[in-house]
Parts: sequence; structure tokens; C-alpha cells
Amino acid sequence: QVQLVESGGGLVQPGGSLRLSCAASGFTLDYYAIGWFRQAPGKEREGVSCISDSDGSTYYTDSVKGRFAISRDNAKNTVYLQMNSLKPEDTAVYYCATGRYCSAYVLWGVNYWGKGTLVTVSS
Repeated sequence: QVQLVESGGGLVQPGGSLRLSCAASGFTLDYYAIGWFRQAPGKEREGVSCISDSDGSTYYTDSVKGRFAISRDNAKNTVYLQMNSLKPEDTAVYYCATGRYCSAYVLWGVNYWGKGTLVTVSS
């Protein structure tokens, strides 16, 4: 069964850190670009970060540059999003997805979505 499963979300205080994981099963991530998206309450889903399949180039939306880091471990078939210096405005459900390519920080040609993991930044 093909699926992506996110984990690592939770409640964290402002300034804290979380590492999200996106584990694939039923297929290999090697040949896909991977993107992280988020959807805050009452808002549309937005792209956060993307990592290419070809050379591992990484891209970030301006609001998370310098705070978030995307990485992939093909041996573990897993992609990560390290989130540091978290802010209340980072509160959202975070989704990973596989696709064809990164257009800056947005993944295009999405073929698989995970179900999301909730990140809440609050004191």
C-alpha cells in the first residue's frame, strides 16, 4: 500500500523546536521531489519548503528561511523538516507530498499526500 505518514507534530512554546518526519511506504522516495505544506485554521494550504530529487537542492518560503531545514534520507525512505525558533504563526497542520519537481519552495505535479500532523506553537 502506497502511503506517506507524517509524525513529530505537537505542542511547543514559542522559540522551541520540532522535527517532522515523513515516512514513505509502498514506494521509494528516491525519484521524487518532496514538499512540505501547511494549512493554518481558516487559511488555504501553502507551500513551506521543497527538496529536489536530482541534486537535493532545497527551497523555503520567506517566512521560514533561516529557521526551517528540509532534508531527506533515502536509505530510510524518509524526509524531515527541522523547525527551529517556532512562532505562533507557524501553527498549522503540516503535510508532506511527493511530486515531479520544485518550483522554488512549491512542489509541482503532486502525486501523493500524507494526512498531516498538527503543530501548535503556544505558551
